[in-house]
Parts: sequence; structure tokens; C-alpha cells
Amino acid sequence: MEQLEYPREQALIGGDWVTTQATLDIETPSYGKVITRIARSQAAEVDSAVKAAKLAFAGGIGDWSSWTARRRGEWLMAFAAAIEADCDRLAGLECIDTGKPMTQARGDISACARYFRFYGGAADKLHGETIPFENDFAVMTLREPYGVCAQIIPWNYPAQIFGRCVAAALAAGNTVVLKPAEDACLSVLRLAELAVTQGLPPGVLNVVPGLGSEAGAALSRHPDVDHLSFTGSPETGTLVTQAAAEHHVPVTMELGGKSPQLVFADADLDAALPFLVRGIIQNAGQTCSAGSRLLVQREIADQVLERLAERFTALRCDVGEADADCGPLINARQKAKLEARLEAAARDGIRTLAKGSLAESELASGYFVVPRLLTDIPAGHDVLQEELFGPILAVQVFEDEAEALAQANATDFGLCAGIWTRDGGRQLRLAKGIRSGQVFINNYGAAGGIELPFGGVGRSGHGREKGFEGLRSYTRIKTVALHHG
Repeated sequence: MEQLEYPREQALIGGDWVTTQATLDIETPSYGKVITRIARSQAAEVDSAVKAAKLAFAGGIGDWSSWTARRRGEWLMAFAAAIEADCDRLAGLECIDTGKPMTQARGDISACARYFRFYGGAADKLHGETIPFENDFAVMTLREPYGVCAQIIPWNYPAQIFGRCVAAALAAGNTVVLKPAEDACLSVLRLAELAVTQGLPPGVLNVVPGLGSEAGAALSRHPDVDHLSFTGSPETGTLVTQAAAEHHVPVTMELGGKSPQLVFADADLDAALPFLVRGIIQNAGQTCSAGSRLLVQREIADQVLERLAERFTALRCDVGEADADCGPLINARQKAKLEARLEAAARDGIRTLAKGSLAESELASGYFVVPRLLTDIPAGHDVLQEELFGPILAVQVFEDEAEALAQANATDFGLCAGIWTRDGGRQLRLAKGIRSGQVFINNYGAAGGIELPFGGVGRSGHGREKGFEGLRSYTRIKTVALHHG
């Protein structure tokens, strides 16, 4: 395990690093060992952070709302460069904290920087409209920041989602109170340190580490929060939404998925197969947009499964630093939950067609579940309905386009979908018919797609992040009607 300089065990509030009364142990999932501690913020720290953000928004030191859009954009661009310059340390923290392979960790830091660069360039391009009305009126709309934006982010992509949320909120002129996940937030704390050194005015960004049931709950129900975004499970998302509703706070919810990839007989299998595997093993399957269901047309099913089985058998799990195909799950609880579901599936007659292997290293106490390819799954089974959040690919066979569409839509989730076919008409029919926030045709994920609006329907949540839609979501529209006679 590499020796790293870990971020401070404090919360960032109003530009100061604040020591909390208690701390939380942080484990590395690759080894199941405690490596450092983080602050355990309580309602008092959250309240102080919200007050600092409110003051910084208008009237505080630096008076964030007085910064021009161009000036905000310039700061965001400079911060992107600072992230890139600190990539080695940030990627090391992301790797040891989440267990993901180092190549994926470095990619996440690069994506974080790209978010700040994208929104830095977009900050002065966010504008309202003029509206044709009566001849003696001039009517316009203004896009204004909400004010204090609360952001509760998960453990699977801490650096990426920090960039996705914070960059958009700041570009639009808001201030932020961010509650990172207690299981993995070391890269977030380091990013907060960098923001302070880059001259962000005090209170514009506040970070309150801690438990969801304590710091997260206090932030969700705080009366001075003006906007809230949450990424996590549907169950927790419901609680967060209910808390925010007490003060009529608008929310953006990204709550997971059970995303299908549909492979038709005319698909380019050489192009599709790497995406089918990568779509489920990236970050050990702990990805909301993971392609966790494979729907394959019967006439090529045997061929596809044979080729997939070869690839799954070759997959290797190892500690994050080893940069293997797949790392561990985040903690013992997630591992036990997934293993229990796999045991139940086996009892129900679901077959494991192929699985990967563990590398020979210090894995005895790590939270590893090897990738698996599951077949012979009854329609409606939990394996096809629930987000397993692990490297488990569930296979179904379909006869024709109508059955493929029915299977694709046979869950309560609707985040992403992949379609593999050369038939242009089929591509568009399915893209329109699949109940999903994103549809990828002859690709999956579009390399992260920072510019592409992202979000779901149904149990996958509501609202959109990424791209200009994500930027607009951090503003509210004001209509101005001037009667000039």
C-alpha cells in the first residue's frame, strides 16, 4: 500500500478548516484496513457552512455574486489547470480510497478537470431571451443563480461528481455546501484544499464530511438551502426529497439504473464486445449507468455468449494500485449484500456461465467479488430488476425488435441504454421507444460525455446534469416585462 499524504481531518467552512468533535475511520477497500480519518460533521457544522455560503453569495468577503461571469469562468479554468497539475496525488487518493484501478482513477481526475474547464468556458455564455409580445412592451428573461446549493455526492466517483456538481453550480454564480460520502471522500477534501489555495473567496465552497444520517440529513432539511442535488440510491433519494420538500427546495436526483444493452443479429460484434464488458466491470460495476443487462437476439446468442465467456474468464481482480481489470467493492457491507443476492440467484437456478479470477496478492481482507456472466434468468427476477452494484452481467434472449423493446423497458429504472444494430430505422425506433435518459447507438457511454445531458426517469431520478442543461439547472428564470408606451 503506497504511502500518501492524506488530506486534513477537518471540515471546510467559510474558508477555514474546522475541527469537529468526532472523526470517522476511512478504510481502503483493497485491503480492508483503516488508512486515515475524516471529520464527522454534525448539524452545528452544517448550519455554520450554510450560513457561510449564504453570506458569501451576497455581502460576504469576496461577494461572489458581484463577480462577473467572465471572472468566475477564469477562476474555474485556472482551477482546472491546478487539478491537472496535482493529478498524481489526486489519482493516488482516489485509487486507495475507492479501490478502483489506477488507470480509472487517473481518468476520473482528468474528467474532474474537464468539468471545470467546460463550465469555465460556459460561464459567460449562460443567458436569457427576449420574447415577442405586445408592441408597447419589451420582455426579457434573466437566468439567476439560486443562492446556496447543497450537494450530497456518492462514494463511487467522488472526484468526477465533485466536478460535475461544483463546477456547474459555481459557473452559474451559486455558492456550495457539499457533503461527500463517508466511505470515500479523500480526493474531494484534497480538491477543497486546492480551491482554497487557488483563491476562491471564503464561503463559496464549503465541505462538511460526515455520515449521511447526520450531516446529510441536516443539510437536506436546512431552511436556508436554495437548491439541492443528490446522487445515490432511490431509497435515500426519497428521504432527501422529503426533507427538502419541507422548505419547497428544488432538487435534482440521480438515483441509479438497471441499464440494458441490446445486441441485434446485424450488429458489429467485434465493436460491441469490448463495450459490453467494459460497461459492467468499470469501477467493479459500481456505476449508476453500468450496462448491467445484456439483451441479445436469439440467432446470435450462442456466439455472443461464447465470446463473452472467454472475455469474462480472462478478467482479473486485484488491488487498485495493481491496475488490473477490476478492483474491489467499496466496503464489507456491499460485498455481503451482493454475495447474498448471488447465492439466492444460484438457488433459483440462475447459471454462472463464466467468471473472472482474483490475482495472487494481499486480497484476503479486501472486498472483492469477481465479475460474473449470468444466464437462464426468469423474467421479472430480482437479478433483472434491482441494481446489484457489482460486476455482474445478466443476459436475456429476445426474438425480435418488439420483444427487445419490451425487455428493455421491463424495469422501474431508466437511466441509460445501448443499441447495437446497423439498421438505421431500428436505431431510431428503439431510441424513441426506450424509456431512458440517455441512449447510445453502436457505442456505450460516449467516453463519459461531459457535454451530454445526463439523468434518468422513474427510479433513476429526475433533473439533468452535465452539459449546458446541467448549467441551466443551477439557475432560475425571472421574467421582466417593460411597458414603454
